[in-house]
Amino acid sequence: MSPAADPLVSAERFRLHRLEVAVAAGIVVVDQITKALVRAHVSLYDTVPVVPGILNLTHVRNSGAAFGFLNAVEFPYKSAILALIATAAFVGIAFYAARTATDERVARFGLAMILAGAIGNLIDRLVLGSVVDFVDVVFGSWHFWAFNVADSAITLGVIAMMIDMMGTGRHVSTTS
Repeated sequence: MSPAADPLVSAERFRLHRLEVAVAAGIVVVDQITKALVRAHVSLYDTVPVVPGILNLTHVRNSGAAFGFLNAVEFPYKSAILALIATAAFVGIAFYAARTATDERVARFGLAMILAGAIGNLIDRLVLGSVVDFVDVVFGSWHFWAFNVADSAITLGVIAMMIDMMGTGRHVSTTS
């Protein structure tokens, strides 16, 4: 019997895919809830210290791309164009995820986190025209770019993918 036809292998695949979808859905839900709470309780551009001098909640909107790229640049249909680019990236990553082998669990969970983050930020772009960011890390007078749960998921997903790539050779047989 081939591995694809083996009911135990199929059940394992289904369980893993279900877990990946649950992880991704959970990230999207937490992302959207935290953004809704910030929109409801922190006025735009206001700051609420969480750990004074280190961590603040600061309600900002990113109408640009990652790390505020194009945030200050205005052009016709900017929001629609960025949403289209984000959608294209999401589709590309989804196709790649669908072709990733089931036994590559670290890569698959990394991709699930990246997709969840992309969905969370895409929802903001489509509904609000910009992404809600609120985690403000401070070191002295230096502020990191504000980010959100979706951005964190994307970052952790990329780290997981990098970890998986460092072990790429494990699938290759060697000869003496």
